[in-house]
Amino acid sequence: MYNIIRFFLFLFNPEVAHHLAMKSLKIANYLGLLRFATKRIQCRPRSLMGLKFDNPVGLAAGLDKNAEYIDCLSKLGFGFIEVGTLTPRPQPGNPKPRSFRLTKEEGIINRFGFNNDGIDKAIDNIKKTKFKGILGINIGKNFDTPINEAVNDYLVCFRKSYLFASYIVLNVSSPNTKNLRKLQEGESLEELLKVINKEQKILHKKYKKYVPFLLKISPDNTNLQLSFICKLLLKYKIDGVIATNTTLSRSGVSSMKSEEAGGLSGLPLRLSSLKTLKYLKTKLNGKIPIIGVGGIMSGKDGKEKIDNGAELIQIYSGLIFKGHKLIYELCREIR
Repeated sequence: MYNIIRFFLFLFNPEVAHHLAMKSLKIANYLGLLRFATKRIQCRPRSLMGLKFDNPVGLAAGLDKNAEYIDCLSKLGFGFIEVGTLTPRPQPGNPKPRSFRLTKEEGIINRFGFNNDGIDKAIDNIKKTKFKGILGINIGKNFDTPINEAVNDYLVCFRKSYLFASYIVLNVSSPNTKNLRKLQEGESLEELLKVINKEQKILHKKYKKYVPFLLKISPDNTNLQLSFICKLLLKYKIDGVIATNTTLSRSGVSSMKSEEAGGLSGLPLRLSSLKTLKYLKTKLNGKIPIIGVGGIMSGKDGKEKIDNGAELIQIYSGLIFKGHKLIYELCREIR
């Protein structure tokens, strides 16, 4: 069935197809049709960061930027859902077209640039949801906020997300916001982690609720950069790390669209994301949990992540190319 749906959707520009798919999913959920399309997943629950995950397969940030589709996405079988990336103020993102499908390579290039309705609108949407599972909120900075003031944007979003998130992710690795990846480096990263870590302690005491926060990193970091990141993760006892975001590399991609600017996701990302995961496993030595994401297009790909250090995994492009059957395939393979 999904092959038929995909054929229709792939006739459209990826961004148009995305909106069509999400609106259709919402209608199907409203009509009660999703119960016929989904089945019970048999998979061992996982406990991580003080949270219990029904299964280890989650939805990565980016698909539901404004937390509009949580209820219908939750019916597909995910063990957890992550929304965003959200910024303090609404912003339109980069000019269109800004998403390109590489069908042959099973990849997607995007340069959205954190297009979203802002943290306040997303929190309003979350308040209306009936979802009771694990919800991650992915946060970033506005495009026009200088890098030396970026920590203030993260603080705003962190505070507003705290009571509504199961966990919060600091996205410092998108290649589509100018200079954002500088936040993975040197004093900038240490200052961000130190400030958010301090705020986490304050809010924990204030609300009597502990909300873990994680760092989402790039697959394009060198081993030297990764070593520095790991030292800070351990120093500040950060709750977790997500490896990885999209890549600027075009290795193994021959499509004419490969020259488009933006981050590449999907199957071409698999090896570089896996390399980063393996390095983190060695350096963190099980002291900080890792969520693996990038290039997961089959059950085998997901198990590969788990076998190489990931406690949980997330999918995005895989869902677009394979449909929600991929969730079941992953759970069967991972167990």
